[in-house]
Amino acid sequence: MALETDRLRERFADELLEAGEPCGQPVVAVKRGRIAEILRFLKEDPALAFDSLTDVTAVDYMNRDLWERFAVVYNLYSFSRNARFRVKAFVPEADPSIASAASIWAGATWAEREAYDMYGIRFEGHPDLRRILMPDDYPGHPLRKDYPLKGRGERANFRRYTAQED
Repeated sequence: MALETDRLRERFADELLEAGEPCGQPVVAVKRGRIAEILRFLKEDPALAFDSLTDVTAVDYMNRDLWERFAVVYNLYSFSRNARFRVKAFVPEADPSIASAASIWAGATWAEREAYDMYGIRFEGHPDLRRILMPDDYPGHPLRKDYPLKGRGERANFRRYTAQED
C-alpha cells in the first residue's frame, strides 16, 4: 500500500472503508464524519504534504451496492513529492451533507458550489453555498442519476431562464 494509505490507517483506522490503487493512483474510501480532520491531516502532515486540492466533485452511485448513494471525491496533489491521492467520502441520500473543505483549501469553494448545484450535496460551513451553474430557482440537480434523461421541460421554459432582466 501507499505511504498515504498507511499514514491514514495509523491515524484514522475507524474511518477507512476501503483502500486501493486503481491505475496506479492511491485511493481511499472514508466515512464522512471526520472528513475535515482527514483532509487537514493529509495537507499538514510533513510526510504527506498534499498542499494542493486539484478538484472536488461528486459521484452518484444510485443502484450500486456501496456504502452510500453519493461520494464526494477530493483529488489532492503534493508539489514537493510529485504525488497524487484521491479521497472518496461517502454521503447518504437521506442526508446529503458533508463538512466543507474551504477552510483547508480556499480553492474548494467553487468546486463545492458546483457539486452542490449538480448533485444537491450540502457542504456544511461553506462560506457562500449557492448555485453556481443553474438558476437559483431551478428544480432539482441535473447530474443525479434519477434526474429525467429528457429533462423536465426546461427547453419549453428556455426564455424564462435566459431572458435578461432590464
